[in-house]
Amino acid sequence: MLSQEITSLQNSHIKAVVKLRDKKHRDQTGLMIVEGKREISRAKQAGIVFKEIYFSKDFLAQDANQEFQMQVSEDIEDIFDVEDNVFEKICFGQRNEGILAVCLQPKKTWADLRLGKKPLLVILEGLEKPGNLGAVLRTCDGAGVDGLIICDGITDIYNPNVVRASTGVVFSIPVIQATSQEAIDFLKDHQILICATLPDAEKDYADVDMNIPLALVMGNEQKGLSKIWQMKADQKVRIPMKGKADSLNVSVTTSVIIYEAIRQRKRSHHD
Repeated sequence: MLSQEITSLQNSHIKAVVKLRDKKHRDQTGLMIVEGKREISRAKQAGIVFKEIYFSKDFLAQDANQEFQMQVSEDIEDIFDVEDNVFEKICFGQRNEGILAVCLQPKKTWADLRLGKKPLLVILEGLEKPGNLGAVLRTCDGAGVDGLIICDGITDIYNPNVVRASTGVVFSIPVIQATSQEAIDFLKDHQILICATLPDAEKDYADVDMNIPLALVMGNEQKGLSKIWQMKADQKVRIPMKGKADSLNVSVTTSVIIYEAIRQRKRSHHD
């Protein structure tokens, strides 16, 4: 394993990594940043293609990291040992673990969805905040949903903040990016019921049958779901609110309803 040393902030590789924090540059290059041991491990396990990997001197100085370095560096051509002050230029905020990779963006298609007899999908329309998207990804992974569909997304799924907020599970489940109309057409073609979450819906989420082929649809943090989803929804549900707020955070809402679907399916299995 041959590595190159980087000691200058003006190094062209360092400048290129910094540019990848901008969505426009990610779109142009088809590349993305993955930071942290856990995130990089999960990307490796998912078969993500690594182009470059950067280690800080502090990371390399720790004996516990030696084996990990050998494992993740396998089959990567460009490996860099970076001075700590230079590594701080490419890492995100205070979450400096001393390891960062540049990878090809995985492009999932509808064909990557492996749907069983009773699929459970999650649809997010127009989500804005990377932290919310990351949290939803963690819930989807934990609950074992069949896929996450990002419709008309404002937040880039390959934003480094999304990768970190999801702890790297963004790589472990199929994530499809599509327009709302494309998603609706897919769901209708596959006879998957559309369940829209709305604050003013008549039915509580626990009062509807979720033990069926189902897509749970969540809207934008501020505006909620657009008219197209409200019109095409087969059923509409709400989470009852006892206080002054009319809704929960979108990631919390998603978690509550996903696990209600899981509860119903588990109960049905035991009946």
